[in-house]
Amino acid sequence: MARETQFPAVFWLEQRATRKVCVATLIHPQWAITAAHCLEDTSMLQILVRAGEYPVQIAGELHGIDHVVIHPQYQYRYSATDTDREVDLALLRLSSPLPFPVPLALYRERDELDRVATFLGWGYFGLGTTGIQVDDGRFRLARNVVSNAAERLRFDFDDPRLPDSRAVDLEGLPGLGDSGGPALLETAEGWSIAGVAVGEIGAASDPGRLGLYGAVGVYERLSGHLEWIESVIGAVPIPGHDTVSGL
Repeated sequence: MARETQFPAVFWLEQRATRKVCVATLIHPQWAITAAHCLEDTSMLQILVRAGEYPVQIAGELHGIDHVVIHPQYQYRYSATDTDREVDLALLRLSSPLPFPVPLALYRERDELDRVATFLGWGYFGLGTTGIQVDDGRFRLARNVVSNAAERLRFDFDDPRLPDSRAVDLEGLPGLGDSGGPALLETAEGWSIAGVAVGEIGAASDPGRLGLYGAVGVYERLSGHLEWIESVIGAVPIPGHDTVSGL
């Protein structure tokens, strides 16, 4: 079991009873990144429009998101199994810069293939033999090897019992509720965020179930979107601008 204090820049976006829905990661003192479809899966947009600020808890402190920028290539009601042409990313601006926690660096290299990534989230938990089962809102960590690094990063959920398995220690995929969560790579400078969770392609033998061995996790590849991210973060805020951009 991972501890939230190990990764204070990673936070959940909405809580429903014990369930926590969607994840975001601080990448700048005033900006976080998540999956764009998390704006549909949570009440963030409605609250932003109505109240002007959406409350989130980061490293145990309450803060407000006051502006959202959605990637211009995102399509609403998009499914990660349909096509790789959409870009399922959104940037969340906090109402003021945070002195803590330290944001995670963006991974800038294009050498992600075959590297071991670490996943974080509060979503459903299960076993590769039975699929996702438990939704207790607890923070968990999993690892996997980047099996494909093209427009997106892909991760195969390998069965460690098979002789040709590439499964690593703590092999896993993000569960339902972990959308927007980071794929982290460890570097000499510390953790960097290389991907954002956008979905899962089910195992061929049972595509209707999530979290089974043989499934493929899909992440947006941030090294391919650095220009967009930095152009948004570096833009001068316009007073009175809408709370949501890119709709």
